[in-house]
Amino acid sequence: MRYHLSLSIRYAFDRPTGMARQVLRICPADLPGVQQVSSCRVMVLPAPAARREFTDFFGTRAIELALPGGLTELRFDMTAEVTRLDTGPEADLSVPLPGLAADLAAETGLGPMSPHHFLAPSPRIPPVPEIAQFAAAAVAGAPTTRAAVRALGEALHRTLRFDPQATEVDTPIDAAFAGRQGVCQDFSQIMVAGLRSLGIPAAYVSGFLRTLPPPGQPRRVGADAMHAWVRAWTGASGGWCDYDPTNACFAGADHVVIGHGRDYSDAAPIIGMLRLDGAQTSSHSVDLVEI
Repeated sequence: MRYHLSLSIRYAFDRPTGMARQVLRICPADLPGVQQVSSCRVMVLPAPAARREFTDFFGTRAIELALPGGLTELRFDMTAEVTRLDTGPEADLSVPLPGLAADLAAETGLGPMSPHHFLAPSPRIPPVPEIAQFAAAAVAGAPTTRAAVRALGEALHRTLRFDPQATEVDTPIDAAFAGRQGVCQDFSQIMVAGLRSLGIPAAYVSGFLRTLPPPGQPRRVGADAMHAWVRAWTGASGGWCDYDPTNACFAGADHVVIGHGRDYSDAAPIIGMLRLDGAQTSSHSVDLVEI
């Protein structure tokens, strides 16, 4: 699938701001055999005082901005052309879950894709006993590690209700799980916590999701969404697989990857500091069009 992708994020401030530093992670990733990016352009208005680009430890393209003071509006616009390859259903070559520890012990590297980075608790994903108990019950009887990943994702999809008003970006995962509701960020971080409790290394993935209108309805421009899902390590033979608990499916041609990290804090689209003493409003829109 070849896509034209556009993202627009806008902020309006009641009072002029102080100076700010922001880091953007909004560009699709080049992933050999999975995703190819032909072009990507990011415009910032008003123009920043300084701008630099770098690749973070996990391989995500990042843009660091120093913004001048006195802003009443701020806008980020990204356009890209990306090809998302759909290899079809993957064969399950993963080991049974009890054998995963031996495969993990044999992994000695500590590069960006080492599973060792994704097993320990991280800033936004601490151990939660209730999630661990839920995960253990959900995967009981799963014949392989990949099957366990799917079983947990399907169980969370059945249990959690998608509600964009139920949580905030900083809602702890134990609160979201207790309320049994949230958004894709919550679904994904809860699933990561559950997988790690089972000894399965798991990462948080950020990206975009193409959405299709109901039959007979026109496609709405800007109706596609920024999204999040999970990347789980299933052993030396099975490797990594991406699972979307919000939609109860393995990620495929409708999922465009930006990057991944230990949790949302490593992969947030925008992070940084801004001096502000008044209210602000924000909006964003995403358009993912097949070409």
